[in-house]
Amino acid sequence: MRRTFIVFSFLSAMLFACEGKSSDEGGVIEPVMPPDSIADNVALARRNLVRAIAMTDAAMTNYFSDAGMAMSRYYNPYTGVRSTEIGSVWHYTSSIETLNAVMHGLKALRDGGDASLYNQHFDRYKAMMRSLFDNAAYYRGQFTLTSYTQTKEWWCYGVNRANAKNSADVGGGNMRNNVYDDQMWLIRELIEAYRLTGEADYLSEAEYLTAYVLDGWDCTLNISGNENGGIPWGPGYVSMHSCSNGPIISPLVWLHELYKDKPDQISYLRIATDGSRVSVTAAKKDYYLAFAQKVYAYMRANLYNSSSGCYIDNLNSPVSGGGNPEYETVGGVNYRKHTPLSSRNGPDISYNSGTMLSGAADLYRATNDANYHSDASSLAVMAFTRFARPMEYRPDMVSYATDGFNIWFNGVLMRGWADVHSVDGHVPDYLGTFQRNLDFGWYNFLYKDMLPRNLQLGWDLDNAYNNMESMFTFAMAAEYAVLAKFQLER
Repeated sequence: MRRTFIVFSFLSAMLFACEGKSSDEGGVIEPVMPPDSIADNVALARRNLVRAIAMTDAAMTNYFSDAGMAMSRYYNPYTGVRSTEIGSVWHYTSSIETLNAVMHGLKALRDGGDASLYNQHFDRYKAMMRSLFDNAAYYRGQFTLTSYTQTKEWWCYGVNRANAKNSADVGGGNMRNNVYDDQMWLIRELIEAYRLTGEADYLSEAEYLTAYVLDGWDCTLNISGNENGGIPWGPGYVSMHSCSNGPIISPLVWLHELYKDKPDQISYLRIATDGSRVSVTAAKKDYYLAFAQKVYAYMRANLYNSSSGCYIDNLNSPVSGGGNPEYETVGGVNYRKHTPLSSRNGPDISYNSGTMLSGAADLYRATNDANYHSDASSLAVMAFTRFARPMEYRPDMVSYATDGFNIWFNGVLMRGWADVHSVDGHVPDYLGTFQRNLDFGWYNFLYKDMLPRNLQLGWDLDNAYNNMESMFTFAMAAEYAVLAKFQLER
């Protein structure tokens, strides 16, 4: 059923926000456009950062309920009710992502000569980060995994929150209670947190989870003696997804950069031509960069959509349901077996292109290989063509999909565009479309420091339908913070 949405002016929005009224008390009023962009990048960045902080602070209050940082999946600002359904580890990580984005913005503004917001907020955000990290242990559990090279006990993060720390069910009957992409997003944010705070346990956990994720890489050999490659969605799946490969590329480059001037080494297992598993030692700086390049090459070869210039969802088995992992015995030891995949599935998804934009930009920075630069520049344009939708009734704006999880997905795409700008200033300023959409929502629909799912249509007239998913609220706050950092670094 088509729903009716509320549209009201900036003045009305501020009155409702201040007086605590529901928006439908004001009727339907023609929306106002936000004022022209501030000419001074520093002033615009500061304004964006102030808004990101306001939204983040409200979200931390609205979605988290106790000292254990249990995160409600939904909150309705009009009814003041948070859901009893607890968010997944993916939802939870979105809050860490937003804190990192804000702290990056605070540092960038300080380095630009304005330390006032940094002095006011950085330490308390650092403390919130510590609390989130410590209580992420409610999603953490242990299980035994037989991979392509070994059988080993691993700690990782499950989809669902447990009632006690370090007791999450991550194994289950078919190991589908944990997925590799959830670990990848945590790895990304833990490295960011380490780079922002210098707290060593963030890096330690990130490297441990990286080892777990890379243990899932299909290193079995094809008839040419090359690795089949790819990381499945999770240890209980055979399908290879863009979402379980693309997100690890940038963190691997970041780890390479952290160790590029250090002698640290790492040992890992690979498969020899005779099928035996052998241990190899390499410098961390080389290992992480080489793996980033391998994953990128796998994505480009297997999950790239040549028709659209973007990335599809997954490569799967033609067996109904995708099948389950199979195992083989080599030298009296069980190992996971390679599963041939030939079915390309799913539409292009914005965040798959976003992770590859970031990956290409980071790899270009690390290697100076022109192919990565070319890929990033081309994908930036093709992704805008694919995911930005012209609006007939508002020709000065574009819209992005808001169904499913697209609100969060679009934030990943936006971050990818920001990363490409850092290596190619000739790419059009696609981030400006996010700035305009966020500002339109802010001036017309801001309510108790929250924005609606659809920034151009607003809240629903029926307050009962105004539940906001936690990760969507955090995504919008993060977008304002990413914009601030981007504008300062221009």
